[in-house]
Amino acid sequence: MTTRRNAARSAILAAALLLPLSAGTAAAAGTVAVTEAWARAGTASAPTGAAYVTLKNSGSEADRLLGASSPVAERAELHTHSMDKGVMVMQAVPAIDIPAGGSVTLRPGGTHVMLIGMKQALTVGSRFPLTLTFEKAGAVTAEVSVERAGAMGPAGATAPHDGHQGGHGGGHQGGHEGGGHAHPQ
Repeated sequence: MTTRRNAARSAILAAALLLPLSAGTAAAAGTVAVTEAWARAGTASAPTGAAYVTLKNSGSEADRLLGASSPVAERAELHTHSMDKGVMVMQAVPAIDIPAGGSVTLRPGGTHVMLIGMKQALTVGSRFPLTLTFEKAGAVTAEVSVERAGAMGPAGATAPHDGHQGGHGGGHQGGHEGGGHAHPQ
């Protein structure tokens, strides 16, 4: 009995020690991986922020991002930009589709995770958890790195392979907007 208890304690301790190694900007559950999770720095008085990620679906069935949450904000919503009578407007969306075998990149200028009711300023170099809830893959928590204000992607990332950079200008609350494009692989 004591040997089993010690083995169980050792296994729990080993798992706890390995947990920090899994932190970073990548996380996965089921067939959906979340990579390149980042946000722009904001001021202490900014009521909103935005997070951007790349969602990769390696499965044979489409999935949908249904929602998000983070301890840095009172709530998080999925948002996109669209044209309304010649004016770019931001609006909440109920879900973001991720095609089977494809990916979707949320980036400035389009689809993004809007952080509302900020509880703390997002400062360059800091990190925070973002939990994304998928229809099939369930909850996935990624670590978001905070980049400089005006950044168009995470530090060290390469330009998107399709050449689209997002960034429609105008913006919302100091440019905390995002962009999304689906890219089948």
